Amino acid sequence: MSIKSNRVPLVEVRDLIHIGSPLPFKVLDSLERLLLNEGQVIQDEGQFDALNERGAWAERASVDAERKARAAANSQPVLSTLSHFDQWERLQWQFDKLARGLARRELPGTALEPFYDELLARLDRDPDAAIFLCTRQEDRRFALYPIRHSIHCAVLTTLTARHLGWDSARVHSLGRAALAMNLCILELQATLAEQGEAPTKRQMDQIRAHPSAAVTLLREVGITDEAMLDAVADHHEHDGGGGYPNGKNKVSPEARILRAIDVYMAKISPRAKRPGILPNDAVRQLFQQSPGDALSMGVIKTLGVHPPGSLVKLQSGEIAVVTRRPTAGIQPLVATLSDRQGRPRAETHHRDSADPEFAIVAALPVSKEFSRVAAERVYGLIND
Repeated sequence: MSIKSNRVPLVEVRDLIHIGSPLPFKVLDSLERLLLNEGQVIQDEGQFDALNERGAWAERASVDAERKARAAANSQPVLSTLSHFDQWERLQWQFDKLARGLARRELPGTALEPFYDELLARLDRDPDAAIFLCTRQEDRRFALYPIRHSIHCAVLTTLTARHLGWDSARVHSLGRAALAMNLCILELQATLAEQGEAPTKRQMDQIRAHPSAAVTLLREVGITDEAMLDAVADHHEHDGGGGYPNGKNKVSPEARILRAIDVYMAKISPRAKRPGILPNDAVRQLFQQSPGDALSMGVIKTLGVHPPGSLVKLQSGEIAVVTRRPTAGIQPLVATLSDRQGRPRAETHHRDSADPEFAIVAALPVSKEFSRVAAERVYGLIND
């Protein structure tokens, strides 16, 4: 007598999944890592295909319960309208599929260009909201960490290059380098995000080799942009030596910015076994490591002292999240999450921290009370 597996492949529950409707169960990958939580939305067929490529499945007990509930209720799915922030999630799944196709040499390198153009269009709708998503590292789906990291680095390198006044071609070259720099270690990055111990020697060898391996891959899929390739090759090199894989003494501005953003995002991003560091601490460390350096200052001015998405305490006693970089000075706009005693409240007030009553008095780590901050709560609906 055969025993049924607890895993039901996603293709076998396609009838229970409706594009644009909340999922009735969580979805895991072949290694039992969370891909989507119950209630999250699959936005299009491309995302469904990407999930299947990862060997996605649902738990049999949840599937059976959902089938019984639907049979009893004879209910119809409720379709959701995708918000601006849902579209960022959709973009993540598009890149998941694209990155895997490039890593397998199944897609041409030119496929990066339309994806980056779509990322730019999304970024230009609201740059501060995009930084908020980079900073609010609340997602526990560590299987997707390398995909999010690449997109977040592309967002911040693009904004930094624009702040520095670079022309469009140079900005695009750097942004695509951010997307491509880790194509050879996507699965390794996901593993390390959940791994409690230090990398093994084999893993360290892969890490040290990945810049050169990525360049080889990119050339094989037809990338000929030498500035992009140089940035990927050198994004772990240091001016003056000491980096890898070649210990170069002189590194291009593109590679230096890419390295700074890569390190910044890695520092603030939590892993399964440790929290990320505070964003303002990561900004301070960047300044301390390269005081007066024009490129580092470009990154710092792009982010601000307290980047959007940072949790802060105000002089009023309220806990707030930063929503907008300042137009002048260093005091950002914030949205409250608590009352004046620091107790969580659903009501949100927008404050200007340049006002002494609402000045920022401390940066805060993520706590249980404020572990999740819905972007829609503080930005409202952003029309496409």
